[in-house]
Amino acid sequence: MNPPDIFCPNIDCPARGQIGKGNISIHSQKEKRYLCDECGSTFTTTKGTIFYRLRMDPQIVVQVITLLAYGCPNQAIVQAFGLDERTVQDWWRRAGKHCQAVHEEKVERVQMDLQQVQADEIKVKTFLGTVWMALAIMVSTRLWLGGAISPHRDLDLIQVLANKIRKVALCRPLLLAVDGLSSYVTAFRKAFRTALPPRKGELGRPQLVSWPNIVIVQVVKQRVDGQLNIARRIVQGNEAMVHSLIQKTQGTGMINTAFIERFNATFRQRINFLTRRTRSLARKVQTLETGMYLVGCLYNFCHPHHSLRLKLSVGRFGYRWVQRTPAIAAGLTDHIWSTGELFEYRIPPPRWKPPIQRGRPSLATQKLVERWSS
Repeated sequence: MNPPDIFCPNIDCPARGQIGKGNISIHSQKEKRYLCDECGSTFTTTKGTIFYRLRMDPQIVVQVITLLAYGCPNQAIVQAFGLDERTVQDWWRRAGKHCQAVHEEKVERVQMDLQQVQADEIKVKTFLGTVWMALAIMVSTRLWLGGAISPHRDLDLIQVLANKIRKVALCRPLLLAVDGLSSYVTAFRKAFRTALPPRKGELGRPQLVSWPNIVIVQVVKQRVDGQLNIARRIVQGNEAMVHSLIQKTQGTGMINTAFIERFNATFRQRINFLTRRTRSLARKVQTLETGMYLVGCLYNFCHPHHSLRLKLSVGRFGYRWVQRTPAIAAGLTDHIWSTGELFEYRIPPPRWKPPIQRGRPSLATQKLVERWSS
């Protein structure tokens, strides 16, 4: 137990979410509980993790979820560990919700110079019919940026994905590589716009200005008489900018969607619901969303990518390879996370703000503001 690395999770506490302020102490070493000296509440060490109120050994929980994230069927885990199927499904949902919160905290709240992004969709068969899963990846770091799920492959699905990319992207030269679906062009042009500040006395909707240096390319594949034809189009931008961004992000090559297609293959391999011919179909869309965030977070933070490794010279002994994950390459973390570290990561609640009230604040409120608002 290490109180300086723990924050108070009580939403009504002025010290919530703040680390190293000296307000956390050990309440019970035997029960593994902390005490917040500011609000007087106690909480267990597993508060905010997937192990909260679980009586099972955390190592077994981590092993089961890891097997699920690598495509092991539920029936095999039930037989091997002697667990109830509903217990395994509950752990799957817990891990998915936790990974979604981690992704929103560590990836979606950070803005980066993406340079090149590739997006594509996966067709998924479920008990309720066909569902589409749209995914996006940053090419230079192989970082998974997010995804969206919808029963229809239409503009609404692509717009949700485009808004996720727009939320992370800095206003820099950006290459967007997609397939031949026309909704991508419409969604990207709508997403990558900025509202100008209104002029003095001006009312109504603000003027939207499109981002400069946004390049959109398409790779259209058609099979005619058994022969595959590939057409590469530059929908927006010029050829010189396309060539420059490709050189920066992938070194050599031409317009392609190879990186997102390989990523789709990873998803199909690790989520048994996405296998093209499988007998374990998903029954709910929430199950697919849970698996998407679970596998995506493990891919970003826990699994080193072969193409991201760096050669480190060690003098007369030659060199060795330094393994990196997409999160390390993107500057989101400085080490490879273990699966247990991912599931134990606590999302800090938002900083406390004094209540909005009329009149002058009390002395007690002023002291709280001076202590916890800095």
